[in-house]
Amino acid sequence: MSIEISARPLAGRTILMSGGSRGIGLSIAVRAARDGANIALLAKTDTPDPRLPGTVHTAVAEIQEAGGNGLAIVGDVRNEDDVQRAVEQTVAAFGGIDILVNNASAITLSPIGKLPIKRYDLMLDVNARGTFAMISAALPQLYESDNPHVLTLSPPLNLDPYWMHAHAPYTVSKYAMTMLTIGLAGQEHPSPLAANCLWPKTTIATAAVQNIVGGDAAMRVSRSPEIMADAAHAILSRKAADCTGQCFVDDEVLRAEGITDFSGYRFADAAEADLQTDLFLAGGESA
Repeated sequence: MSIEISARPLAGRTILMSGGSRGIGLSIAVRAARDGANIALLAKTDTPDPRLPGTVHTAVAEIQEAGGNGLAIVGDVRNEDDVQRAVEQTVAAFGGIDILVNNASAITLSPIGKLPIKRYDLMLDVNARGTFAMISAALPQLYESDNPHVLTLSPPLNLDPYWMHAHAPYTVSKYAMTMLTIGLAGQEHPSPLAANCLWPKTTIATAAVQNIVGGDAAMRVSRSPEIMADAAHAILSRKAADCTGQCFVDDEVLRAEGITDFSGYRFADAAEADLQTDLFLAGGESA
């Protein structure tokens, strides 16, 4: 299910997104494409992976089928040259950048002592360093936009020690994404620039939830990625001067838009009361 919030506010806007071959990122891209947006995806998935659905090329095909203009950029957010090339190719194709979506993320929930340092480095490089690199490279182009937005898919800062005890390495990497984004919001800019974070209230039915968080059981108590897509669409449609420095939760964003019935976003047939609250939110400890 996808709910129309307003009439094509992202028409003609250009989005650069890290990742986006599948899951939440792809849903955000397709939702923007329905407005007629331009979406450039920087992702590694040039060829199919038997463990994961979709490639950057199939994602662009979905964007174009939805009514947008897509650009596939094969590269790694950990590589500074790839990030810079993504900015340059986006500008060459579409004339500028209005929106940056920091979507690429790596997840491993192992605690200290059980997590190999190679996996730790991966999470910090993709999540923290990748977010920093994307913002740094895109910022000059964002300053040329009349309504620039940075949206990072990362959680509110919840300092309950539980989130350090359960999986401190992953927590460090996701909180770093949030801190960089909120830090950007507080800097001086030549004109208003929105920098916000967005996080789901419940787990979302993605490959990460299926493969890492809890298999079919976790998928059954999750919402579909479209709820994040509609929430992102609502945020990115707002004026930058009126919407910055916030850590948004998807259903709260949509309630502010007048939506009260979320039953259509359920991935399976679980009752609303049985949906699993996501990590970093109150009630998410059992995820």
